[in-house]
Formats: sequence, structure tokens, C-alpha cells
Amino acid sequence: MPKRLIIVILVLLPLLQIQAQKEPLRLGVVGLTHGHVGWILNRESSDDINMVGIVETNNELALRLAKQHGFSMEIVYGTLEEMIRATKPHAVAAFGNIKDHLTVVETCAPKGIHVMVEKPMAVNWEHAQKMGRLANEYGIHLLTNYETSWYPTNEKAYQLLKEGKVGALRKVIVRDGHKGPKKIGVSPEFLEWLTDPELNGGGALMDFGCYGGNLMTWLQQGERPLSVTAVTQQLQPENNPKVDDDATIILTYKNAMAILEPSWNWPIGRKDMEVYGETGVIYADNRNRLRLRISEGYDGFSEEVFNLEERTAPYHDPFALFAAVIRGEITLGPYDPYSLENNLITMEILDAALRSAETNSTIILRD
Repeated sequence: MPKRLIIVILVLLPLLQIQAQKEPLRLGVVGLTHGHVGWILNRESSDDINMVGIVETNNELALRLAKQHGFSMEIVYGTLEEMIRATKPHAVAAFGNIKDHLTVVETCAPKGIHVMVEKPMAVNWEHAQKMGRLANEYGIHLLTNYETSWYPTNEKAYQLLKEGKVGALRKVIVRDGHKGPKKIGVSPEFLEWLTDPELNGGGALMDFGCYGGNLMTWLQQGERPLSVTAVTQQLQPENNPKVDDDATIILTYKNAMAILEPSWNWPIGRKDMEVYGETGVIYADNRNRLRLRISEGYDGFSEEVFNLEERTAPYHDPFALFAAVIRGEITLGPYDPYSLENNLITMEILDAALRSAETNSTIILRD
């Protein structure tokens, strides 16, 4: 090969690789029944992701959403296998019931197709372990999408804690939820499986308890709790006849405790966290407002209030982050909220919480 040609190839190859990296990620959407599917269907046009196919067996639902969001019914398929053959996606995002997450991973992992599921990771601990083994065996990224993962306030709370601003961690209280699925008017297709213990794994405990377990595992950098104690109630039997709609979960650690309060009975929707250290407390009041209080004397304190801007790309959008991880532009820490390692522990916590509530006992987690 002529020397000049070799030089040209060496110059062009990196440019071609950069161009390939910038090609839109071919994303398939599996299911349309999850209320969060609007995140992708409403997403503004961008050159990072191209939605190439949708899997949905409910044709009436697909037609309704196609009219609402402007996608073509030509990209809607009846099965995941059919969609994969026709569109050859690099990745899929699951927006069906939680039980189907395992089937999605079982189908996609052997084909090298990356997967992002909505929280919680799985319908139960057994499914989560199978999903984790498949992801590791076939080397795919398996992420779990939480709205709270990249809240500016949660990220700031994590940074302040690691910087020692409030001293050693002692207690975390996480409260998540709303009035209840029926009361807030979720779609009939969403309500049908969200209140089905087989398809969702439980009620409010699973739906919102996962947020607290996920955040605590992140703050503790993968430390598993020593014990899990949970109490559930059904305060709206007329709306949630098959599942719990209110729960309190207590997690004990070697040097700290967490209290998780997932509920479908909050009068006002909320996703907030309190982080207590030895010398102060961090209040992540909502997505953008955080307060840092430092102890002064018995009950006095100084307070600093942060009104935080949204995080920069790709942390501003779950799909942008998914694409960045797949391209190798972002490497998640081993216990970051989206990570497989974190969500396996989160599912272990939820499984123990369900068993605790069912047996009226504290569940001891062993190595």
C-alpha cells in the first residue's frame, strides 16, 4: 500500500469514528401503557436519538397516542422480535408493566441491545437477579430510569454530604408520592397494571419506595442495610383494592438509619429528602430548592438556601444520558442511581420490605 494512502487513512479514520459516534442512537420503545412514556413521545427533535420503532399490542392505545404525539403507525409493531428485525435498534426503553422488564432483557441482551427500564427495575428480587445476570453475561448496559436521579438538589445533597458539610451521615428521610393513581387521573391502561400486584409487584411500596431505596444506596455507596422493617396500609380500598397504598420502611445500617415514606395518600404530590449528619441537615425540598442548616447550640442554626439551575447535558434528560452511556461519553459510578449495581440492592430492599409487611417482622439481610 502506498505510503501516501496509509497517511490519508490514518488521518481519516479518527474523523470517521467521531462521525459514527455522532450518528443518532436507534431507539426502540417497548410498550405505551406506562404514563411516563410521554417523556420520549414528547421529546423535542434532537440529533442524539432516533425513535425507530414501537412495540404495542393495544392498537387503540397506539392510534390514540399516534394522533396525540404525531408518530406514524408504520413504526408500531406487534412484538419485540418483529420490531428488532425490522428496525435493528441499538437500544430499547421499556414503557410497559414492570413484570415485562424481564422479558425485554431476555430478548434484547443476547442480541447486544442495551436496555433502559422505568423504575423500579423489576417486579421482584428474583426477576432483578435474572436481569442482572443477563446484562453482565452479554455485556449490555441495563439502566433504570428515576425522575429523581438527576435532580439538581439530590446531586447537591450528595456533594455536600461527601464534602463533610454536615458531618457523618446519621439519618435520611425520603418522602415520595401523590394522591393516588386514580385520583390524579392516570390513563386506564396505566391504572390497570399499576394497581395489580402481579404486574407491578405491589402498590405504593413498589411504586414510590424504590426512590428512597435507590437514593439511600447511592448516598451509602452500595452499603446494604442490616435490616428492613416495613408497615403497609390500604387507605383507599375503593381505588386500590388489590395493593397497599401507604407504607413506611425503616432501613438500619451500621452507622445510620433511613426512613422511607412512599404513599398514594399525600394530599400534595412530593419527592423530597432530608439528610441528617452529626453537625447539620440538608433539606432537598424539591427538584430545585435545597436548604443547608448548620447546628448552633441546642436548637439554633444558620441556614443557606440554594435555588439550583437544571443540570447540564446529558444529565438534563434520561434519554440523552442513556445515549451518552452507550457511546462511552459518560461512565456511571458503580452505585449511581441509574446503575445496575444500585438497582439490584434497591430491589433487595423492596423485596425485604414486602416480606416484612406481609409477616409483621423485621427482615435481617445477610451477606
